[in-house]
Amino acid sequence: MNKKQLSERDICTKYITPALEKAGWDVTTQVREEFPLTKGRIIVRGMLHTRARQKRADYVLFYKPNIPIAIIEAKDNNHTVGDGMQQALGYADMLQVPFVFSSNGDGFLFHNKIASDGVIERELALHEFPAAETLWQWWAQHRGLNDQQNALITQDYFSDGSNKSPRYYQLLAINKTIEAIARGQNRILLVMATGTGKTFTAFQIIWRLWKSKAKKRILFLADRNILIDQTMTNDFKPFGSAMTKIQKRQANKSYEIYLSLYQAVTGNEEEKNIYRQFSPDFFDLIIIDECHRGSAAADSAWREILEYFTSATQIGLTATPKETKEVSNIDYFGDPIYTYSLRQGIDDGFLAPYKVVRIDLDRDLTGWRPDKGMIDKYGNEIEDRIYNQKDFDKTLVLEQRTLLVAKKITEFLRQTNRFDKAIVFCENIDHAERMRQALVNENADLVAQNSKYVMRITGDNEEGKAELDNFIFPESKYPVIATTSKLMTTGVDAQTCKLIVLDQRIQSMTEFKQIIGRGTRINEDYGKYYFTIIDFKKATELFADPDFDGDPVQIYEPSGDQSPVPPDVPVDPEVGGGVTYPEPGEDQEWTGVAEPGPEEVGGGVRRYVVANVEVKVAAERVQYFDANGKLITESLKDYTRKALSGEYASLDDFLRRWRRTEKKQAIIDELSEQGVFFDALADEIGRQSGKEFDPFDLVCHVAWDMPPLTRKERAEQVKKRNYFTQYGEQARRVLEALLDKYADEGVAHIEETQILTVAPFTQFGTPLEIIRAFGGLNQYQQAVNELEQALYSA
Repeated sequence: MNKKQLSERDICTKYITPALEKAGWDVTTQVREEFPLTKGRIIVRGMLHTRARQKRADYVLFYKPNIPIAIIEAKDNNHTVGDGMQQALGYADMLQVPFVFSSNGDGFLFHNKIASDGVIERELALHEFPAAETLWQWWAQHRGLNDQQNALITQDYFSDGSNKSPRYYQLLAINKTIEAIARGQNRILLVMATGTGKTFTAFQIIWRLWKSKAKKRILFLADRNILIDQTMTNDFKPFGSAMTKIQKRQANKSYEIYLSLYQAVTGNEEEKNIYRQFSPDFFDLIIIDECHRGSAAADSAWREILEYFTSATQIGLTATPKETKEVSNIDYFGDPIYTYSLRQGIDDGFLAPYKVVRIDLDRDLTGWRPDKGMIDKYGNEIEDRIYNQKDFDKTLVLEQRTLLVAKKITEFLRQTNRFDKAIVFCENIDHAERMRQALVNENADLVAQNSKYVMRITGDNEEGKAELDNFIFPESKYPVIATTSKLMTTGVDAQTCKLIVLDQRIQSMTEFKQIIGRGTRINEDYGKYYFTIIDFKKATELFADPDFDGDPVQIYEPSGDQSPVPPDVPVDPEVGGGVTYPEPGEDQEWTGVAEPGPEEVGGGVRRYVVANVEVKVAAERVQYFDANGKLITESLKDYTRKALSGEYASLDDFLRRWRRTEKKQAIIDELSEQGVFFDALADEIGRQSGKEFDPFDLVCHVAWDMPPLTRKERAEQVKKRNYFTQYGEQARRVLEALLDKYADEGVAHIEETQILTVAPFTQFGTPLEIIRAFGGLNQYQQAVNELEQALYSA
């Protein structure tokens, strides 16, 4: 056996895995091969999307399940033993493990980040690979862990038997929390972006502390009923009969895991403070979900509970650490022990990226002043002053404005999918109800089929709140559009929400991130890979704030009667106004059940309502963000040219690579990962039937101005050259059919032998018989390669 001819996989199975087994590693519980770290960022162009290549470690070694300790990167034997080290170190940084190995099957290069003798890298023979216990003892000693701490840190995770591992950042959050508690830390803050599994992370933390008996009675606090109910039926289900929900202001002390709304255990009157029925040392662990909402304010009800149970270990979970002059949860909990941001989630492909459609309305930009003595719809004289965006839908309602917003939302859905779930954020309950009515009239055909097509879901409306679960569940078709003001800003796990509409002035970064979080969940089963934000009130200018950490993939500002759906091709970035930064506003967080109504305005009138003032759309700009989050302002064609020039020095360089690569699809996939969308390119180049162009021609045309040929033209050229005369009759018929397939469907299809199982190839015999007509599999593949050379020789 010639080791140089073995693939990387062969090196793993024949050399690396046996070396691990010989060192005493349990392959079923301690060794995970091809361990996925990320899913690959979703790259969006127009209506198309693709995923960048995911990060996957050849081996992750675990001391116990879900407690990672080492990385091994394998290479085939044509590489040196250390060729995979830099790649492995990148993975080790992600998992924060100290031991890193690289191998080509001859031995190992061992990188020890905590080496005490000053020798960080050394070569090991295959039989010298260290045992799991040896590595763990080195690491425990380095961290100064005693036996008691070690026992807690190695406590088992909950497993449902599927051998499914938490994502890498969840492992880090869980393991860091357990270690902090083992070391005696009693105030802990975890920052994880919305949609990254905070509740699952909390469950595993509680499970391990509970099972180890380090914590016996645990309280999980949230501020929305739906959050508690979702948690009990989903992530916390394994606690079973040990778990209860505190309700009806009764404290049953016979359980071990308690879930509660903070409103259910506190109140203004002393007898309503049910938490005082428990002794101050009753709970030894309290987890506060979404701890940015009120809990950090010194006078809040949550803070009262935390101070009452001061001896308990307290863990705050949030997507947005709250830092203002008045409020600080970092001040209370200390700096986060782990942060996983929106930007990281989008980059890793665990969260959906998004496009932004900015629609500025003329009255919002220029303001509106009533004529002297003008009365509103209800006979009230309107105070004479200039009303602007700050006033609209609060102190003054322009009915035409509401109708125009509803029209634009409907226009977007008609051009994409009218059954994509959408949330419309309004200023207040009154605005949400008017928006509901306007959307009902814009979508009268669908509302006639089902009245729940549009629903107002606000804190004061029982019928609307009853439909919240149906809006959340992907299986439920209705409601499709939900109008709201505050109720749906947080904690609502709407996996299939593809459209978020902002018709609300938002000046709190905390609230803005939470609203964006309603759309960031991915659901591949329902085709949810990215979402769109339509912004009518300049809320997305908060992207310019340095505190924002997850940029959009596209920003589009339509003007006049233009479609609200962003075009695939960016327009001149100079069109449209510059960015203005919002004035800093105080965070206004809502935590009760009823939402605050508007202030009274002049003469005791709550809100002026004006019916007949015309409102129009005003602006346009398109911007893309590339796979690395960098702003692109040129066309897709120019962007592609730049991407290609980074990969290939010249046309000859590209042609050499194309001819040398056996499977052309590999090059196409590589370019797709960098954000090159061949379908979108074909459309831009200007042929009506753009998809008949071969990716090869698109690349040569875009990057080096070569005139493109269609696939049919390339196929005809090969036929004219009498290329097939060198083959026997059956092989010739097969190659002619492959050429026709190429003309119809492209090069990817003819490169796979599975094509021989479909018509017209089934007329020529079984795949085995067809391959025999060429003299065997190698000869068949050589014939296909030569056919491709003939196709691309022009």
